[in-house]
Amino acid sequence: MKSWLFKKGSRIKHLLNLWPPFFFTGIRIRELSDDFRLCRVELKDRPWTKNANGTQFGGSLFAMTDPIYALMLMGILGKRYHVWDRAARIHFEKPGTGKVYAEFIISEPLLEEIAAATGEGEKFLPEVVTDVKDAKGELVARIERTLYVRLKRHHRPA
Repeated sequence: MKSWLFKKGSRIKHLLNLWPPFFFTGIRIRELSDDFRLCRVELKDRPWTKNANGTQFGGSLFAMTDPIYALMLMGILGKRYHVWDRAARIHFEKPGTGKVYAEFIISEPLLEEIAAATGEGEKFLPEVVTDVKDAKGELVARIERTLYVRLKRHHRPA
């Protein structure tokens, strides 16, 4: 099933938009390129996404970035690799009001770094940063995420 699902970014996009942790919290994938190198996500402004101060709930800001980089890398690297989130931190810069947005990009240098670091079967822990911005383009939060990437055992050199 996974190989069919990861053939096109649009399939993952539609599945994530129906996934209850996104669907019921106002998180929406706006764009996921078919090559998995670009993704745009929004968090809608809903009463159930606000905190006690009436601004976007920090957990929702964090959740909107949760599986994105790992899924993008799974789509690019294919079934030869284990890819998942290992750790994450969020830095709140200003209260988020209204809809907020995040953009994710997988660069060629990152892919080259992953290939070089994992070629002998070693794990690699790349760090990626996502900025969550408001409609004015102002920084609301910065999320630092450490990923885990490693060739699956039967694909590692002897």
